[in-house]
Amino acid sequence: MVGNRSLILMLMVMILVLEFAMAKLHRVGDKLGWNPNVNYSEWSNHHQFYVGDWLLFNFDKHYFNVLEVNKTSYENCNDQGFIKNITRGGRDVIELTEARPYYFLSSGGYCFHGMKVAVNIDIPQAPAPVPLPGPTKNASPLNSGSYMFSLIILISIDLFWTLNFK
Repeated sequence: MVGNRSLILMLMVMILVLEFAMAKLHRVGDKLGWNPNVNYSEWSNHHQFYVGDWLLFNFDKHYFNVLEVNKTSYENCNDQGFIKNITRGGRDVIELTEARPYYFLSSGGYCFHGMKVAVNIDIPQAPAPVPLPGPTKNASPLNSGSYMFSLIILISIDLFWTLNFK
């Protein structure tokens, strides 16, 4: 019975680590945050968004907010009938849970000063299998994906060993 519990725990830890390793937190506007007169279209064009990623909006909660809206409201800077108000305290996050376009804006006329962003969410693709390298003269170090996978395996083995043999 203890073996089954430890196996389930080990699998749960591996799933959580893999999920966390795949998700990415995108700070909207990077260092500029969520403010007027920032080109968020340019910002979003320089990022790739996937299901499971998160958007972080940093802003002054006394002046601005973040509303999820539909495409028509986004295009017309209409803050009426929004889908969701994600404003909580000026450092607000939203998980991108579906592969679809998301539209956000700030109400109170700030949308007309550029405070709107559209992001298109893709489904993450499994990486293509990497062929095993043959012996080379100038071998390169492991890439970060291989390192992360190896780290997960080592942690899982250690956890399994600790739960079963100590």
